[in-house]
Amino acid sequence: MNANWARLLHTIEKQERLIIGLMSGTSLDGLDIALCSISGSGATTKVKVKNFKTIPYSGIFKAEVKAIFSRKDADLQMVCLMNEKIGMLHAGMILQAIESWGIKPDDVDVIASHGQTIFHAPASLHQLSNYPNGTMQIGDGDHIAVKTGIVTICDFRQKHIAAGGEGAPLAVYGDYLLFSEKGDDRVMLNIGGIANFTYLPGDNDAAKVFSTDVGPGNTLMDQFVQSYYKELYFDENGVIAKSGVVSTDLLLELVKSDFLTAEFPKTTGPELFNLKYLKAAQERSKTSSLTNEDIMATLCSFTSSVTINAIKKCFGDDGAPSIYMSGGGMHNPLLVKQLKEGLPNAKFYTTADLQINPDAKEAVLFAVLANETLAGSAINFGNRAGVPSICMGKVCLPF
Repeated sequence: MNANWARLLHTIEKQERLIIGLMSGTSLDGLDIALCSISGSGATTKVKVKNFKTIPYSGIFKAEVKAIFSRKDADLQMVCLMNEKIGMLHAGMILQAIESWGIKPDDVDVIASHGQTIFHAPASLHQLSNYPNGTMQIGDGDHIAVKTGIVTICDFRQKHIAAGGEGAPLAVYGDYLLFSEKGDDRVMLNIGGIANFTYLPGDNDAAKVFSTDVGPGNTLMDQFVQSYYKELYFDENGVIAKSGVVSTDLLLELVKSDFLTAEFPKTTGPELFNLKYLKAAQERSKTSSLTNEDIMATLCSFTSSVTINAIKKCFGDDGAPSIYMSGGGMHNPLLVKQLKEGLPNAKFYTTADLQINPDAKEAVLFAVLANETLAGSAINFGNRAGVPSICMGKVCLPF
């Protein structure tokens, strides 16, 4: 038997697998690396996060990614080269993390790599007839496997699209396995570049579970800060937004998007919610002379309002779900304050209350997806559009 397959078979048969989950989001803060011990599969899945760290990206690297990120006119040669470069960079970061944790590559069974999204194009957004849903993540998995010597599972989103989904969000698969609780209606709210949540009904009926994007999370605020505050990458602690005043006129224009009224589940990205979108809303509302602080205050209110409205759509105005937050937006006290004021009956937590570091959650979820690829089977989410009952990921062998 080929040594790679023998190794995989041994991994599949283990009672407990050591899997590294990777996540690199649209904020480009750095690579999240979660070392997870995972036993079981499906409803019996148990996860222990043994180590976690984020290795930050350099300013030069961020600029290289931004040059091809969410751009229809991206340089095809650079897309090709960055696919290889990101794979090699991530592999080096993994080896750095492994060494710092005092373990060896041979100790790790599998790497689960999300890759770096550079373009997301669901049909609802591109609206081109005769073309399917599309998404692109770069950071070649074979480069990671060969450089680290560890079997790597990647390209999770492609299988989702092939099976009839939009390629995002994928959190529903891991959220259901890890966080469902009988008798408790839960919302797993992740506020990254895009805000999304998974609805977990208290009756544990998988056919009712869904995950959906709801609109901009940090992406518009981050883009604005990076354009007008050159030394900053984001509005730390919401300091800029807190010093401004919300423009009702601008906010009313920002919420006028067909995406925001579309039914769940749905997906979007910076391809829609970007500075061009903001500029058009300012022109329509005649608010182009607003101060930067007032714009930031309004963008923060935009994120909170679309999130609040989406949750109310599920539970009604008087609903009292348990909301478990993760993602960079949970560190913005102004945004969190607005969410709590807009959902006064909800109970707010973070995934730390469920023994998962909220900053590590997305990386952990991809480790869980890889575990399902190896040892699980398709969860039956019912015959619903956008939530195919599948296992995901391509296997890249190290030699």
